[in-house]
Amino acid sequence: MTDPDMLQVMAGYNRWMNERLYDVCAGMSDEERKRDMKAFFGSIHKTFNHILLADRVWLGRLAAQPFEVHSLDQELYADFQALARERAMTDSEIEDTVSNLSPERLKESITYRSISRRQEATLPCGLILLHMFNHQTHHRGQVTAIMSQLGRDFGVTDLIAFPGANHMLHSGGPRHER
Repeated sequence: MTDPDMLQVMAGYNRWMNERLYDVCAGMSDEERKRDMKAFFGSIHKTFNHILLADRVWLGRLAAQPFEVHSLDQELYADFQALARERAMTDSEIEDTVSNLSPERLKESITYRSISRRQEATLPCGLILLHMFNHQTHHRGQVTAIMSQLGRDFGVTDLIAFPGANHMLHSGGPRHER
């Protein structure tokens, strides 16, 4: 169902996009980042917090070390620099997790308790990772919509624009520096 090499590309793309968007946001005021723009989570800051929270929940489930949260809109970090630092650390953890996956591991079932549905669910590891990357892309799209409304240029977000994608698929590893 899923290919370990493609998941490595997605992990690299995830890091690349997060670095680019966080760089743009570093040039914004805290008021701009936290302004309620009527998006699903309201602001850029709250959306970034949600993405980080969800990633940590999923990584915890994959490692059988639950990351406990109270709600999906829980603020992990009010300070942008702390949020950016933790995002970078989590992106490294995602890349490390994905780089150590075997095709067999991707097929293994993982049982967890859904936060939103409040019930137990079981899914294969590969599907969970695909969901995690799709979830990130979905919410980063909301962040870029807010950035556009604020007149900020974030550049191209397409996966095929990720500089390392083609190289990673043909060499089996990331091209960019950490």
